[in-house]
Amino acid sequence: MKTLLITLNLVAFLVLPVAALAQQSLISDPEIYEKKHFQEQCTAAEFADGFVTRQDINNDGLVDAVVNEGKLTCDGEKGPQCNDDGCTYNFYLQVAEGGYFMIATAQIYGYDFVKRFGNMVMAMKMHPRFCDRPEADREKDPCVVTARVRGTKFVTISKK
Repeated sequence: MKTLLITLNLVAFLVLPVAALAQQSLISDPEIYEKKHFQEQCTAAEFADGFVTRQDINNDGLVDAVVNEGKLTCDGEKGPQCNDDGCTYNFYLQVAEGGYFMIATAQIYGYDFVKRFGNMVMAMKMHPRFCDRPEADREKDPCVVTARVRGTKFVTISKK
């Protein structure tokens, strides 16, 4: 009985990661995917320059994609999901086998890439509350969260 239980645990351990990965399907191109989504949601969808930025965000040499929904005009409304927290950005990683998958969605004002310790990291400008600032200090400059993408996860380096 104990051997059977160990065997079942081992099978579950080996199969579950594959099942989890299978749930995240690859898309051929984030730009086509996102534009099609908004063309179905809006009567008239317009995409400004900067709607999609293609750059390597995880330092693996593959060109990834970042979608800025603030560059969307849907039925005459620019950036319909933008608010006091910023606009929605979707981050996609390209995989060597071909295709992309989304690793994160963030509500931010914008981001810059900066070099730290030889690696490119993202400095995301966010609402001050995301840096745990007291209510009185929230009217000041935006919070800057610096993060590195390791594998398929954002790892926070600092918050200012």
